[in-house]
Amino acid sequence: MALAVLNALDSARTQWYHVTAIVIAGMGFFTDAYDLFCISTVSKLLGRLYYFNPDSKVPGKLPKHVNNFVIGVALVGTLSGQLVFGWLGDKLGRKKVYGVTLIMMVICAICSGLSFGSSAPAVMTTLCFFRFWLGFGIGGDYPLSATIMSEYANKMTRGAFIAAVFAMQGVGIIFAGLVSMVLSKIFLSYYPAPAFQASPTDYSHVLSTQPQADYLWRIVLMIGALPAIVTYYWRMKMPETGRYTALIEGNAKQAAADMGKVLDIEIQAEQDKLAQFKAANEYPLLSMEFCRRHGRHLIGTTTTWFLLDIAFYSQNLTQKDIFPVMGLTQKDVEVNALQEMFETSRAMFVIAFFGTFPGYWFTVFFIEKLGRFKIQLIGFFMMSFFMLIIGIKYDYLTTNKYMFATLYGLTFFFANFGPNSTTFVLPAELFPTRVRSTCHALSAAAGKAGAMVSAFGVQNYTTGKGTRDIQKAMFFLAFTNMLGFCFTFLVTETKGRSLEEISGEDGGGETTGTQMTGTNSSSVTR
Repeated sequence: MALAVLNALDSARTQWYHVTAIVIAGMGFFTDAYDLFCISTVSKLLGRLYYFNPDSKVPGKLPKHVNNFVIGVALVGTLSGQLVFGWLGDKLGRKKVYGVTLIMMVICAICSGLSFGSSAPAVMTTLCFFRFWLGFGIGGDYPLSATIMSEYANKMTRGAFIAAVFAMQGVGIIFAGLVSMVLSKIFLSYYPAPAFQASPTDYSHVLSTQPQADYLWRIVLMIGALPAIVTYYWRMKMPETGRYTALIEGNAKQAAADMGKVLDIEIQAEQDKLAQFKAANEYPLLSMEFCRRHGRHLIGTTTTWFLLDIAFYSQNLTQKDIFPVMGLTQKDVEVNALQEMFETSRAMFVIAFFGTFPGYWFTVFFIEKLGRFKIQLIGFFMMSFFMLIIGIKYDYLTTNKYMFATLYGLTFFFANFGPNSTTFVLPAELFPTRVRSTCHALSAAAGKAGAMVSAFGVQNYTTGKGTRDIQKAMFFLAFTNMLGFCFTFLVTETKGRSLEEISGEDGGGETTGTQMTGTNSSSVTR
């Protein structure tokens, strides 16, 4: 019972509109990653600026609860935004709410940099307020971008296209480090200062925090608005996906016209066949029929994303605390405020460029060859393996910084050439059109719940802690990755099949087992 418009999308050759969709959706993820991870480059600077004690022998630091909220509040917002916008994407349409997320990201990124107040608590409170709503907008981008890309793509390259959108997260992380590194170096050249010294005979510990640094962290946060502004116009020009227009709105004629225009072909509307198609797929999310067809898959996508993000965000949000142990940055008393930010940003950039970034693109190139299932299993296993080695040999690795950096970088590589990419791809493919955005949102929200475990839990073992606490964190993360490996067996391979074949919408029935077969006849004329 395949519709002509769906067959046309599944069999379309790769062309310019695919590239355009990847860039438009990908720029959203670039912005998301920059906004979420740039806070790690400035959090130590915030401590020096707002929590400095002149009588202390160490630089100012954010109190543990303040540090957790400054870094973690955007994740709480992201979880909320994923659920709200994911649901709206199925109810109102992907395109109608796609632009709202960008507007929120632009406004809140600018307002985060303008955080005001006459005291440290006031500044941190306004910063956390705006970063919550920034995260809310970011959250909407997850289900909408994944769903739009999956519904635009052809079945032979769909996984690579969705993974390419998500790979822009890696570019965003690189730019978060690069922008912070470049700007801190520029500020440092104009405003040099002595290193912090715990000496009672001079004032170097007071002068080591340049007051001009208060402008720097604000500029870094506000720059996150620029790519969202650039992307907004092109995002609004994208037509609604053919699958949503046909299968949810029931307008086969409009779907055929929209997709015929972007594919440059003529497609028959087939309104009568569409009515039969819709009648066979009317079951809601909260129904026994959904549980029977897709319940196992939803458990699989939510649990694996939850477990993955505990490890992934622990890696990214706590790396500023790991860098000094690895020898990538100097101790805080040996540098001034801007120098510390520069070294932290530089280390973040190096790890992202050589460890994080390649993993994303390995997934793009190999996902249609190896499949989602194998890549996710390999990634979880290798992450667990390397984190276990770091935990066991931690004392030795602290004296061998190159070995430490290599092992640490490999955990990033296999996170991205592994479950960090595939947990994003699979929920966009496994579920039927009418609940696809919602199910992706539920899976992504489970991931952000895992990220919150990292920000509010795991981070307590790395912020200003000793060797044993960091070892405990590594053992815990190795364990969560092995759990992710086991729960991966709840999902199935989606490579090379149409979305309707995978979900059973084409009449193939129950989808929790092996691959479905479906009709591949098409009414398309070129």
